[in-house]
Amino acid sequence: MDIRLSRDSEVPLRRQLAEQIVLLIGVGKLRPGQRLPSVRELARRLKIHRNTVSEAYQALVRHTWLVRQRGSRLVVGSRELREESSGSGGLDEVINAAMRRAREEGYTLKELRERVKKRLVARRPDHILVVDREPGFREIMRQEIRQALGWPVQTCSQEDLARLPGLADRAQVATPEYNIDDVEPLVPKDRPAVWLTFSTADQLLEVIRTLHEPSVIAMVSVSEALLRTANGLLAPAAGRRHVYREFLLSRGTKVDLGAVDVAFCDSLAVSVATRARKVHYQLLQPRCLEYLATTVGPVPGP
Repeated sequence: MDIRLSRDSEVPLRRQLAEQIVLLIGVGKLRPGQRLPSVRELARRLKIHRNTVSEAYQALVRHTWLVRQRGSRLVVGSRELREESSGSGGLDEVINAAMRRAREEGYTLKELRERVKKRLVARRPDHILVVDREPGFREIMRQEIRQALGWPVQTCSQEDLARLPGLADRAQVATPEYNIDDVEPLVPKDRPAVWLTFSTADQLLEVIRTLHEPSVIAMVSVSEALLRTANGLLAPAAGRRHVYREFLLSRGTKVDLGAVDVAFCDSLAVSVATRARKVHYQLLQPRCLEYLATTVGPVPGP
């Protein structure tokens, strides 16, 4: 795990650690089912007290980012503990596994083939539905998907989808991978949810490292969750040499950043932040947008 902690930051070490683990899960560097180092091992690696690691782990377990398994080991939470991808035989092995599973369940190869054909020619969705509990995250993802794919995009929370399951009837549901446990049971089985992965903050950290003079750095976002995560990563990187600030925007409002030297902006904030050197942080990885595009196909006609 690529964890960087700063003792010069006002952000407590346990919070820095917890937020950076959340970020590693969000960007796909920690995969569902992946085992975390023990408290003792991670404390030794990071040269911090074991209680600090233990407190961070406990907070992540409470919020289901991590789950405890037999022997008290911690793994990244998931709807199931997937097999290790190493040694995979590629797409043919995936197909073979599906054939074996169908046979074990009592289905014939003919039934499997007909069902696959039916799925492939099934009626296409007419919009994309982004599902997440945090309104700011939903709006950022909607903006990036619309810009990248040109598709109509709606949003809702997991609670909305559970209360109104019809929201998914004509939609291709997309959600961050950490939500898949809650969302997948709520969507049609013949159109499973597509999970979304987040970009790393490497570009932002590199900008901070290349600043030659003490600077005022800001994170500007419509998402409280994104600001919390950024705080655990960027504030320690800024240290005492730079000043780190945060701006939470209401959508459509403008913010004057005249006192800010470098502003890291999400995809909604980048157009409304003024008077600063702006660095656009795209939340969604291009690869997951490409996968979503291949799933939904061409933009539906009028």
